[in-house]
Amino acid sequence: MAKIFQVSARAGMTRVVEPIARALLRAGVTPNVVTVAGTVGVLVGALGFGARGHLVAGALIVTLFALTDLLDGTMARMSGGSTRFGAFLDSSMDRVADSAVFGAVAYWLATQGDHSGVAAALLCLAAGGLVSYVKARAEGLGMTCNVGIAERTERLLIVGVGGILTGVGVKPALEIALWLLAAISIFTVGQRMAHVYRQAQQLQPDGQA
Repeated sequence: MAKIFQVSARAGMTRVVEPIARALLRAGVTPNVVTVAGTVGVLVGALGFGARGHLVAGALIVTLFALTDLLDGTMARMSGGSTRFGAFLDSSMDRVADSAVFGAVAYWLATQGDHSGVAAALLCLAAGGLVSYVKARAEGLGMTCNVGIAERTERLLIVGVGGILTGVGVKPALEIALWLLAAISIFTVGQRMAHVYRQAQQLQPDGQA
C-alpha cells in the first residue's frame, strides 16, 4: 500500500536538499553532526515551545528540524553510504525526538484538562515506538519490513498539522489528529507484522510448523 507521503514527494524533497548536503560536506560537516543538531532542534521546538502552548511555533520548528532526517541521509549517501554507527545514531535520535514531541503534546493537553487528548498522545507515542521496533526487529532477523501507510515522516506531519490548526483557533484539530494518528499507527503495526509473518513462512524449512 502506498504511503501517505508519496515517494514522488520524497524524491522532490531530496532534490531540494541535495545542494545543501553538498555544501555541508564541503564545509566538513558530517552526517552525524546533522543528526544530532536536528534532534536538538526538535527538542527545542517540542519542549521549549509546544509544551508551553506555543503550538504554531513549536510545530514549525519541529517540522524544520525533522527535515534534517532527510538531509543527513542524503549526506551519508553522497559520502559513500551510512556507517553502522551512523545508522544506529540516526535511529536512536529519532526515538528521542519522537518521545519529546508526543511527551510535550501530552503535557500541554494535561495542562488544559484534556484527558482524552492525553490518552491519544500517549497511545501515539507507544504505537509509534512499536512501529519502529517491529521494523528493526525484522531487519535484525534478516527480513525486510518497508511497508505501512504511516512511517515517521507521516506521523510528524499529521501531529504538526493538528498542532498548527489548534494554535490558530481550530481547537479540536490536535485531538482529532492524535486519534487519527493512533489508529493509523496501530494499523501500520498490523501491516508490518503480517508482512514479516508471510516472509517467515516462506523462509521456514519444509516440514516445520
